[in-house]
Amino acid sequence: MLATSYPLLEVFWTMLIFFAFVVWIWVLFTVFADVFRREDISGWLKAAWIVFVVLLPYLGVFVYIIVEHRGMTERSVERQRAAVAQMDEYVKSIAGQSDPTAQIARANTLLEEGTIDRVDFERIKEKALLA
Repeated sequence: MLATSYPLLEVFWTMLIFFAFVVWIWVLFTVFADVFRREDISGWLKAAWIVFVVLLPYLGVFVYIIVEHRGMTERSVERQRAAVAQMDEYVKSIAGQSDPTAQIARANTLLEEGTIDRVDFERIKEKALLA
């Protein structure tokens, strides 16, 4: 009975409308995120963009994307480069030095400073030579 009251084409139409709504929300959040992350405009201009997007949602978002498309792309690429650089720096700091002589020299410096004792030095030296 339910299948006759809700034909297959209406199911597809409902799915299309739902998908379009999800895409719209995604674009809206992307615009809001870009507006709030911008450092090249004042708070008043950010507020003006937000008011424009809230009062005229579709027109506001489309105008923002048309006007700021190049800037959005540049800011997105710059954030991505910064994230990659930060990850590379983190991996380098965690990975440590792979050169055994540098590890032994660092351990020797720590031994001379009194930070580690002779047993720790020997363990670090053995670990460096085995790696």
